Amino acid sequence: MEHEVYVPFPVGTVRQALTEPERVARCVPGVQLDAEAAAHRPEGLLRLRIGSSTITYRGSLTVSEPGDGADAAVTVEAKGTEARGDGAVALTLTVRLSPATEPGPGTTLSCAGTVHGDGRLTEATDRSAESAGRRLLDRFAENLTEDLRQRPVPDAGQAARPGVFDTEVPPPSLDPHSDEDAAEPAGTGDPADAAGPADTADALDDLVSEDRVPELRAEYAYGPEADAAAPAEAAHARRTMIGRSAEEVDHAPPRGRYAPVPAPETGGTSATLRWAAPAAAVVLASAVVVGRVLRRRR
Repeated sequence: MEHEVYVPFPVGTVRQALTEPERVARCVPGVQLDAEAAAHRPEGLLRLRIGSSTITYRGSLTVSEPGDGADAAVTVEAKGTEARGDGAVALTLTVRLSPATEPGPGTTLSCAGTVHGDGRLTEATDRSAESAGRRLLDRFAENLTEDLRQRPVPDAGQAARPGVFDTEVPPPSLDPHSDEDAAEPAGTGDPADAAGPADTADALDDLVSEDRVPELRAEYAYGPEADAAAPAEAAHARRTMIGRSAEEVDHAPPRGRYAPVPAPETGGTSATLRWAAPAAAVVLASAVVVGRVLRRRR
């Protein structure tokens, strides 16, 4: 059987994708791969519909690496046995790639394959088997196109590019040799940036000069004098934020959810009533008993 399908990707991309057995097996319609199967030899189940029958095979798939030439073909081999029966099947598919311009830029896959099998496969007619094979290749091309869009093949330039762990790590900053190399020679640089201890002291003196001390004190102080020096709005805001004095806050009991829970009373009226009721009952019962005894004696 011979059949051609179209894939809208360059020849190099499609050729590299066909050399991945797991990708090829994943794109076969009706396949269910085993999770523990090896990537170079995927295994699983394949449900194949031929005519009005559906046959389930369990098998494996292998891909032969193409040669160095641009016209080298990719060979796909698959073998399987019936999941419910004694039949077996073997497929050998040769795929040749060529550039395509219709219906757009892409690749044409020229497939030529042979199938040998027995069991339920022999019950199908040649026309049904050929129709099933063409339908399988058409859906394979559609699945391969969608798979390449979702999982692009790595570019040759990206594959040759060094990874994160291959990048040379610069020496750490604590290395004494790196400090010596990075040190700037004396006498170079901007003189304005090289400020000595004397310049630093002068800058501090300017910062805390007598001209600015009253300004700072008036801005951050508290009390009547500070309220008089500050504007009316600032004084009102300061009194509103401060609220009560520190002494009132320290001596005032906490309120709200932070208030302490009062301890239960150990004694009092409730405790007296709790013991008085049983005592009264005992006294009353004793009086009744004594009265009955006296009546009997009379």
